[in-house]
Amino acid sequence: MLKIFFLIFMAGGIPVAIAMAGASLVYILTSGSLPPFVVIHRMVSGIDSFPLLAVPFFILAGNLMNNAGITTRIYNFALALVGWLKGGLGHVNVLGSVIFAGMSGTAIADAAGLGTIEIKAMKEHGYATEFAVGVTAASATLGPIIPPSLPFVIYGMMANVSVGALFLAGILPGAMMALLMMFTVGWYAHRNKWGGDVKFSSTRLFKALCELAVVIGWPLLLWAAVTRLGAPAQITVFVGLGLLFVLDRIFAFEALLPIMTPVLLIGGMSTGLFTPTEGAIAACVWAMILGFAWYRTLSWKMFVKVCLDTIETTSTVLFIVAAASIFGWMLTATGVTTDIANWVLGFTKEAWVFLLLANLLMLFVGCFLEPTAAITILVPILLPIATQLGVDPIHFGLVMVLNLMIGLLHPPMGMVLFVLARVAGLSFERTTMAILPWLVPLLLSLAIITYMPKLVLWLPKMFF
Repeated sequence: MLKIFFLIFMAGGIPVAIAMAGASLVYILTSGSLPPFVVIHRMVSGIDSFPLLAVPFFILAGNLMNNAGITTRIYNFALALVGWLKGGLGHVNVLGSVIFAGMSGTAIADAAGLGTIEIKAMKEHGYATEFAVGVTAASATLGPIIPPSLPFVIYGMMANVSVGALFLAGILPGAMMALLMMFTVGWYAHRNKWGGDVKFSSTRLFKALCELAVVIGWPLLLWAAVTRLGAPAQITVFVGLGLLFVLDRIFAFEALLPIMTPVLLIGGMSTGLFTPTEGAIAACVWAMILGFAWYRTLSWKMFVKVCLDTIETTSTVLFIVAAASIFGWMLTATGVTTDIANWVLGFTKEAWVFLLLANLLMLFVGCFLEPTAAITILVPILLPIATQLGVDPIHFGLVMVLNLMIGLLHPPMGMVLFVLARVAGLSFERTTMAILPWLVPLLLSLAIITYMPKLVLWLPKMFF
């Protein structure tokens, strides 16, 4: 009956969060087995979680970066690094998303923020609007795969696994996805005989490579100072940060400090300097330092607007989590999850078959449900089966999130689809058709990640 009530509400066009909470309440009222107050109690308990504190802070950090002119700096850095290649702005689109993914944590923020700049620039350079929309949509899926990631925070809370391990698990798959997308751009450029979009400049490229070298070398130098020379960790970090600001001022780097955001987050979490929740707060502080004090592109009026936008987004996300928590609890209490597990295990005992079926299910669900709601519904159902079949929960979390990100590109409910249709001024149908060719590298990435767990688990096993 619970599933029937939920489907009736969904068919009536009721928002998914209200449909989940409403179906649970109606079931309790009709069955008479529990007091109605249980709904409120379980919803409050569902969001009474320390890891969930990271959600508003990661949203705030992404919004601050988006509104402080950081996206323009990232775009210019990517342009200097790969804009001279054939199909240059396509490569810039992918590389820019890789960098911005280390700040925003959501696909929609990537598509709406960086995507606005990228699509406009690509249209001005003569690229077809459909190609610009397709590559922007595909690269936006990197937002939640490359850390930090809001879906990983939600999954970590639901599955009771380390959020830091999930963040590390997304690094190598994210890099592989970016390479496959850039290979696809190169194929388009070869087929259409495209050239570069900016004139090759050895000076500009050298400066961008120097920025990249600092980003890679800075944490290695700090690690050497702490482990080899015995320097105090906290003092070393603060001295290292001061050195970054000095280098940025001397050489007028384009995006050195923004690019350091994911390095600081991952480095702090993997070394135990702070938890993911504290890392989210550190990301906000870093964004405010850059916006208010260093670049001076953030005003107090803009800051208030960013905070209000963050409150609105956070309220939506946490309401979905609260509603899904009572729905998931009811699914477990009524034996639905046990019945599904028994059916699947009776059908197959092979992990690869289960993963194939789970991928098909999650791709389908991702077309209709927002990722947060989908994660909170699917984790109690699928994770116990995956665990019984020997699938690592960290690996399964990455597979789930990638499936749901691909679902954001599909009708009828794909939010990235709606955002890019508005940004590019295309119809919904043309936007859908523009994205279809880019499902090839995305589905290929999904297949590799699903059946090559070592790619996902190598880094988490090193640090955890």
